[in-house]
Amino acid sequence: MIVENQLSPDPAVAQAFFSTSEDGPFVMVNLLKFRQRAEYPDGSDAHLTGREAYMRYGLAVQKCLAEVGAKPIYSGEVSGLLLGEIEENWDMVALAEYPSVEAMRTMVMSPAYQEIAVHRTAGLEGQLNIKTRPGHLST
Repeated sequence: MIVENQLSPDPAVAQAFFSTSEDGPFVMVNLLKFRQRAEYPDGSDAHLTGREAYMRYGLAVQKCLAEVGAKPIYSGEVSGLLLGEIEENWDMVALAEYPSVEAMRTMVMSPAYQEIAVHRTAGLEGQLNIKTRPGHLST
């Protein structure tokens, strides 16, 4: 299995994701890896850690989520690995619930989101985004 953290999806992957016929609510699992130091395009705030820059985004994105009917449902620091093997752990896991793919698309295309995304990019070395659908366990 190849695992590659990225900052942004390949355009073809993004187009396929947002043009899916699958509808309804889903939870996006975000596996986050922070930069040691924030990297803003204009060189500002170089004193911040990547985590601190990302937290600026994390606070601001809550309003963007709410505007499309989405919500953050969990975030936590990765503190260990019990099963499996990876070269390096992610730093944080965050879960967000969206009512639909269209809601997520609307959010990421909004001017408000575009304005705060600079903090995400400045703070992240890379991440994985995993879309999950609601399900249940058979008994």
